[in-house]
Amino acid sequence: MFPHSVKSSTRSIKNGYRLRAAVGLHRGDREQQQDQVILLRHPYASDCMMGVVADGMGGRTGGRRASDQVILTARQLFEHYLPAADDPEDLLRQIAQQAHALIRLTAVTTEQEPHSTFAAFLVNPGGQCVCAHSGDSRIYHFHGSTLIKRTLDHSYVQMLVDQGHLSEQEAAAHPQSNVLISCLGMEQEPQLDLHRISRLRAGDSLLACSDGLWHYFTADELGMVISSMPPRDASEMLIRQARQRAMGNGDNLSLAIVRINRPAPNQIAPGAEFAPLQ
Repeated sequence: MFPHSVKSSTRSIKNGYRLRAAVGLHRGDREQQQDQVILLRHPYASDCMMGVVADGMGGRTGGRRASDQVILTARQLFEHYLPAADDPEDLLRQIAQQAHALIRLTAVTTEQEPHSTFAAFLVNPGGQCVCAHSGDSRIYHFHGSTLIKRTLDHSYVQMLVDQGHLSEQEAAAHPQSNVLISCLGMEQEPQLDLHRISRLRAGDSLLACSDGLWHYFTADELGMVISSMPPRDASEMLIRQARQRAMGNGDNLSLAIVRINRPAPNQIAPGAEFAPLQ
């Protein structure tokens, strides 16, 4: 399998903005690809979309089974989501809970210990957005190059940062930076954090990514790249730069980017669809 993949898409939303998006996936320097990422368009609501990143852990096959289960569950539940009637937070909770239960079942039947992170954003018609995460895959919300909010990892080093024992800079270089205190597939119920964005506006961007990507960048660097390039170009640039900074020891990495632009009046027709995702 080719280790590097970037896909992009474009669509309009009802307030006249244009939503441009891309996903990227790279095996890094690992033997197996255990990250998974997907960008889903709603089957009936043309201005509703969801992005999901899952970073699998658990041996040669266990991690990939776990991340595949997250993506499969997200796809199945999103197909039945009704943007005008259903609660988007409930949908993201259901994805996390059902994927967690099925991953635990896999652990019992295969005698493996599969785990997966979960990071997802759901953009509703009109630009309302809900984000959810469990583990150390992150979601960043930028306006231009300025960070508005990022998720806080469910990890040992983030706990030390929260307690005042480490700075953010020290945490990034800590030898136990990859130790999680919660994710999907653990024995205890996963911690799931959700937050709402009341309305995305022109100039906003969302980035969901695994630690194989964010580990190599500051938030300022991510914001600068994402705000200055189309999502596909930004994805390729971030993957390329992460690979260089990893110096031959890079983890799997995955990312999904969505940026909200205001097009010229004649630039895009109302109701325009995603370009096909191959």
